Amino acid sequence: MRKPSQIKSENLARLVVDVASDKQASDIVLLDINGLSDFADYFVITTVETKRQMKSLTEDIETEMERCGATLYHKEGIDAGGWVLLDFGDVVVHMFGLEERDYFGIEEVWDQGVEAVRIQ
Repeated sequence: MRKPSQIKSENLARLVVDVASDKQASDIVLLDINGLSDFADYFVITTVETKRQMKSLTEDIETEMERCGATLYHKEGIDAGGWVLLDFGDVVVHMFGLEERDYFGIEEVWDQGVEAVRIQ
């Protein structure tokens, strides 16, 4: 059973956006899917340029979310494979290399979600 974080999920999602921005991820999107999904309220979608950047960003997001009381329930993908998914319950983080982001097209699949933040 999932235990709720001490911080609202929107604030956790915005924290992920801040960490991604600090690590120079590009095309960062905070997508509000509240009401469209039973498994999450927010997606944070980012593009990274290198495997090293993806590994570093993954570690920093995990550290900051844990510091705020969020639990990492599931981690999928590998930085060497060009994509990583981090499931923090109400906040799901998608990190892609450029080609992988185009291939998976998360924003198109969830096009009814509300774009709350976009950082180019």
